[in-house]
Amino acid sequence: MRLVLLCLLTGQFLAAQAPRVSVIEFYGLRQVSEARLRQALEVKEGDPLPPSKAAVEERLEKVDEVVLARLEAVCCEAGGAILFLGIEEKGAPHFDVRPEPASSIVLPEDLVATYRAFLDRYQESATSGEDRESLVRGYALSADPGVRGYQERFVALAGQRFEIVRRVLRESVDAENRAIAAYLIGYAPDRQAAVEALQYALQDPEPAVRHTAMRALAAIAVFASKNPDAALRISPTWPTEMLNSIVWGDRTQAANLLEILTEDRDARSLDQIRERALASLVEMARWKSLSHALPAYVLLGRIAGLPEDQIQETWSKGERERVISEQASRLRRRN
Repeated sequence: MRLVLLCLLTGQFLAAQAPRVSVIEFYGLRQVSEARLRQALEVKEGDPLPPSKAAVEERLEKVDEVVLARLEAVCCEAGGAILFLGIEEKGAPHFDVRPEPASSIVLPEDLVATYRAFLDRYQESATSGEDRESLVRGYALSADPGVRGYQERFVALAGQRFEIVRRVLRESVDAENRAIAAYLIGYAPDRQAAVEALQYALQDPEPAVRHTAMRALAAIAVFASKNPDAALRISPTWPTEMLNSIVWGDRTQAANLLEILTEDRDARSLDQIRERALASLVEMARWKSLSHALPAYVLLGRIAGLPEDQIQETWSKGERERVISEQASRLRRRN
């Protein structure tokens, strides 16, 4: 949610300042060359953002071997927008989501009103820069007292209304209600029940619901790593599959979550990531936008068996290409 709010706020500023593209990042390329896509994109670094996202995607989808294209602008790098261009090629891995739910069930009005009041207060804290959050309790608690007050209320509300919130998350046709439900469930006192509900939401047809669920799972994963006696288990299966998604947010949120889940170097989890998403990690780790590339690079380092301090050292010394190339060579040998 912090990312969404900051992007909205920055987006309003950029709209008034004629935003330009500072970096173009690609993902999903296996057969199609970057040069062909750049030609169809008709945008280069330094140009204004394209006025029509749909028009650009339509041009890209006319390139041979391209099935789907997705364009997303993200703030900010070197004073401009980062343009992420995702491609799904013929025969490439595909992340499947569930069909749209069909139930008319929605959250109680008082829950929605409380959440919207919280969102308004959160936006104020983001504007003032007081939006730091702690995840050590298994859910986000803001440094801002006003925001934190709402979040502490959510713990009680999520416990008292858990069944209706879970039903809305699974069944409601209203995507906004499902996204709110995903946020609230992250505060449920029964963390294992929350994990199960949130893992189901990772295949929701609405990206905002999936991303909210992953952020909530990441907070629970932080708690689980510090409290092993809680015996909480978050499966890496769907986050791993999401590394192959055409949706930029799926990939980046999944990498963030998997970085937490693999801190213990569980061999089965790392093997699963290697088998299902190594090519995606390689290209993400090469992104020029360092903050977005780092989680994928950490995962690659763990797959390679590097100690944590060596992963950080190679990154800080600008030696990441050596590690990435070794994993890319392994991928080519396997194929």
